[in-house]
Amino acid sequence: MHKISAILLCILLASSCKSDKVINKQDVAILDAKVTDVPFVWESANLYFLLTDRFNNGDKSNDISYNRNKETAVLRGFEGGDLKGITQKIEENYFTNLGVNAIWMSPIVEQIHGSTDEGTGNTYGFHGYWTKDWTNIDANLGTKEDLKNLVEAAHKKGIRILLDAVINHIGPVTDQDPVWPNDWVRTQPQCTYDNFENTATCTLVKNLPDVKTESNKDVELPPHLIAKWKAEGRYEQELAELDAFFKKTGHPRAPRFYIMKWLSDYITDFGIDGYRVDTVKHAETYVWQEFKEVCDIAFAEFKQNNPTKILDNNNFYLVGEVYGYGISSGKAYDFPDKTVNYFNNAFNSLINFEFKWNAAQKSYEEQFNRYNTILSKELNNYGILNYLTSHDDGQPFDKNREKPYEVATRLLLSPGTSQIYYGDETARDLTIEGTVGDATLRSFMNWEEIPQKQDLLIHWQKLGQFRRNHPSVGAGQHKMISEKPYVFSRTYLKGDFNDAIIIGLDLPKGKQTINVSTVFKDGTQVKDFYSKQIIEVKNGTITIEADTNIILIEKLK
Repeated sequence: MHKISAILLCILLASSCKSDKVINKQDVAILDAKVTDVPFVWESANLYFLLTDRFNNGDKSNDISYNRNKETAVLRGFEGGDLKGITQKIEENYFTNLGVNAIWMSPIVEQIHGSTDEGTGNTYGFHGYWTKDWTNIDANLGTKEDLKNLVEAAHKKGIRILLDAVINHIGPVTDQDPVWPNDWVRTQPQCTYDNFENTATCTLVKNLPDVKTESNKDVELPPHLIAKWKAEGRYEQELAELDAFFKKTGHPRAPRFYIMKWLSDYITDFGIDGYRVDTVKHAETYVWQEFKEVCDIAFAEFKQNNPTKILDNNNFYLVGEVYGYGISSGKAYDFPDKTVNYFNNAFNSLINFEFKWNAAQKSYEEQFNRYNTILSKELNNYGILNYLTSHDDGQPFDKNREKPYEVATRLLLSPGTSQIYYGDETARDLTIEGTVGDATLRSFMNWEEIPQKQDLLIHWQKLGQFRRNHPSVGAGQHKMISEKPYVFSRTYLKGDFNDAIIIGLDLPKGKQTINVSTVFKDGTQVKDFYSKQIIEVKNGTITIEADTNIILIEKLK
């Protein structure tokens, strides 16, 4: 893949969206600006989700590890992306320019060493969801020192880091990866999903052993882990840490608590800011309440031990993947035989699987107003994570990349947390020839196409930066000002911080007079962040010469 240098990227940014005009030096400085006086709000975060192996290759020496050298089916092997590659893009301001203030990486723990062939061709655990050892980072992705450097680099830019937690299953059994003891996992029955039990105490798919998360029985360490740690010279240390954890917490030495201890180490050792939790509904509800408690304690310990590394007073963040959950359900998720509230003493937020369908069926106002109402009432003090593309959703909103500008506008201006999937901002191809299943969604980041995608990228950057700069976009109160042209306000007030903005969408080009009296007083100077025009409010209105169909109005500081 091409390496786009920071210098070249700056050159690419010197163009305005859907226009041949060149952005002046002042505008480039604004694109590079770091916002330091705006509070970070998870409910309004601009989160970037990437597959660690598919984003950027910063260290080619680790491209083949554990003798993973079999030929694989298309896009089902390791492609070279790693932690150093992500750090490189953080330091080059790729994420800062995109307005990203949180990054979620697919799991980085050590994966099974062997490959599987379940009807899709040889496949390695490049995606991170086939755990072999929670205590170690997969050598294909880097080292613990690489993770330390990544978190520190991100925090210097005001970017939070989410890792991906898998508790309910391990990786498939292969010749190199034996099955875990039967007091740790079950290998049958396979889930039928017709009630809660047949969703939680069963294997998701064939050859994916399910951790007995319901068990409170003390279990010994798996023999293969003991042998592995002894060979690596760290058995005594790992054993001592486990003894200390169980003594401190009083938890039984049950499978789930081993895993929670291992995952919490990434909080105390590296200061990560949150976890995206995989396959939530495939474990008992109390598991996530226990996990939250373990994470909160670990985060408090990190802050106590590292007072100079504390970013703010936000709590540790947990967002859950409850497959099929949608914002319309409020706090409820309905199984055929029971209703579960996964927010209760567990998750701050849930992934909103409904968002893409709402985007396809509803106008901006219908969707924005409805989301505002639910988030203000049923989900008050909680959040949702909206997406339009993902790693395992075979029906994305814009699979053929025919509406990449609308994807940005709809996603980044909606109430709730936004999740950009890597390459959304550059219209990365989602229809790769020769792939089977979700592999087509997981191609390597299309860095080499950026010169041809610069207008689209800048559209994403402008919306993303505006969102990052204004918590009111995702977490504020929404109010329509006019239907035609479509103009609305968002306002956010918390403590001494007061944020208010006005957005116009689908505006006709040319001179426009916009009523801003509900937000800005006469005499106030405001700026359209999109075009960089500065206007004074007169008689409750602003008059703007629009050469695009969008305006992002903020008070001039």
